[in-house]
Amino acid sequence: MISYEALLAREFAAVEHSYSVRDTILYALGLGLGADPLDPAHLRATYEGAEGFCALPAMVNVLAYPGFWAMEPDTGLNWRKILHGEQSLTLHAPLPAEGTLIGQTRITGIVDKGAEKGALIYSERVLSDKATGDRIATVASSTFARGDGGFGGPQGPVKPVHTLPETPPDVTFDHRTQPGSALAYRLSGDMNPLHADPEVARSVGFEKPILHGLCTLGVAAWSITQAMADGDAQALTHLQLRFSSPVYPGETIRTEMWREEGDRVSFRARVVERDVVVLNNGLALLGRG
Repeated sequence: MISYEALLAREFAAVEHSYSVRDTILYALGLGLGADPLDPAHLRATYEGAEGFCALPAMVNVLAYPGFWAMEPDTGLNWRKILHGEQSLTLHAPLPAEGTLIGQTRITGIVDKGAEKGALIYSERVLSDKATGDRIATVASSTFARGDGGFGGPQGPVKPVHTLPETPPDVTFDHRTQPGSALAYRLSGDMNPLHADPEVARSVGFEKPILHGLCTLGVAAWSITQAMADGDAQALTHLQLRFSSPVYPGETIRTEMWREEGDRVSFRARVVERDVVVLNNGLALLGRG
C-alpha cells in the first residue's frame, strides 16, 4: 500500500545520459520518419547531412529517464495495474542533436481517488546540459495507479485537462506508422515486451503488440510542426496531452488541430483505420517569442 508521506518524499538518483547523432536519428526512425527517404521533412530528422537537421523536441521524453520506478518495492505500488495517463514537455532551449544531459526526477503530487478508484501520481523530470548546467527541458506525467487507492491521502487537487474546441478542426495531418515502428522505437529506451512480444500482448488483452504511447506523442508533435510551423520541428516549445487509446504499428495517425490565440494549437489524434481517438485534450505552443 502507498505511504503518502514516504512516496511524496521519495528521492531519485540523478541520471546522466549521453546520446549521439545516431541515437537522435534512431528516435526519429522509431516514429516512422524515413518512410519516404526523398522527403526533405523526413530527412531533416533522419539524415545528419540534411539542411536543417536537428533533434526532435519530443525526444526529451526518452532522455535521462529513471526507468520504470513504480516496480521498485519501496514505492508500495501495484505496478501491474499502472496506466500512463497524461504527459507534458516544455523546452527551455533547443535540444542538441547530441550531448550529455542530467535528469532529476521528483514526485510532485499524489491524489487518493478511493479504494475502488485508484490513485493519481504526478511526477516531473528536469533535464539539464551537463557541460553548461543550462536547463533544457521539463517533462511531466501523471500515472493512474488503478490498484492503489484508499490509502488515506488527499483527494485533490486534480490537475484540469485542456478543453478542445467543439468546432471541426482547422487542419489535419496524416502520418502512417510502420509495421516495425514499435521494434525500432523500443531501442530508444522502453524495452517493455508488450511492444514486441505477441504472446505478452495477447496475455493482457491486445490482439498484437501495441505502439508506445510516447511514440504516438512523438508522431503528433512532429505532425503539428509540419502543419503549423512550416516544418520547423524546433518551433515546438510545449506539448501536453492525455492518452486515451493505444495504436497498433502500421496504423495511420491523423492529428487534428485548431489554431488558437497566438502560438497556441489545440489538438487530438485518432487512428484513421479504426476511427478511434488515441490522444486527447492536447495543447501545443510554437515559437520562443
